[in-house]
Amino acid sequence: MATYIVLGNYTDQGIRNIKDSPTRTEAVKEMARKTGVVAKETFWTLGAYDFVSIIEAPDDQSMIAFGMSVGALGNVRTQTLRAFSATDMSAILGKVT
Repeated sequence: MATYIVLGNYTDQGIRNIKDSPTRTEAVKEMARKTGVVAKETFWTLGAYDFVSIIEAPDDQSMIAFGMSVGALGNVRTQTLRAFSATDMSAILGKVT
């Protein structure tokens, strides 16, 4: 499974209903599970982003579909980063000429 880091900010709708945030996060985890994606962890943060989530998906297409499904709910705007482990990076660097 590929790893993704999702940086998110609440929309106006999301911040108006901020008290529902933990419940919405659990609902998103269930949505992810149903699509073959694993929402491993979510951290609420200070700074430029309101939260950071660690997600695992079998492929980019599954991640994009999941991200669009979450975005369609209207509570958050996200930026998704593909992440690579140390093992992944060693294999990638082995291909550098």
